[in-house]
Formats: sequence, structure tokens, C-alpha cells
Amino acid sequence: MNIMIIATINGLITSVILETCILYKTMEFQNAFKTAMGMSFLSMLAMEIAMNSTDLILNGKAIITLATLPIILLVGFIVPLPYNYWRLKKLGIACH
Repeated sequence: MNIMIIATINGLITSVILETCILYKTMEFQNAFKTAMGMSFLSMLAMEIAMNSTDLILNGKAIITLATLPIILLVGFIVPLPYNYWRLKKLGIACH
């Protein structure tokens, strides 16, 4: 469980840092950070929890195998789609 919590935290930190760096090219740092936190944090949190849970269910422990990797990635892609769709289409808000 500790490995999964650390993986989730690292995934969130990495995502926010990467998105902030990308957005920093077109806006001020503070606005880039706020956009990264607002747009991707919930989406990334849902993705990380879904992927780690799927890994735990399929493998019984925090270890990714090549056989389960495609399923884990697919679940991580599908879970945040409703939230991302709502943000992008319904509110007209995008991160870039």
C-alpha cells in the first residue's frame, strides 16, 4: 500500500510540474501553476487511483507485469474521460 501511495503522489507531482513547464511558455508562472492544478489535478488523481487499484486487483500486489500493463493503461485512460469531457466541452475550459 505504501508503494501505491508513493506512486500516486509522484505521478501527481510529475504531472503538475510537467504541465506547469509547458504552460509557462505561454503564460506567467502563477497562472501556469493554477491552470495545471485546476485542470489536471483531479483528472490525474482519478487516473492514478484507478491504475493503482487495477494493478492491485490484477496482480495482488504493487507490481506491474507486461501482461497486465495494457489493461492498467486502458483503465487509466478511461476513468478520467468523463471529467475531462465535461471540462473541455461543457465549460469551454482547456488547459492549453
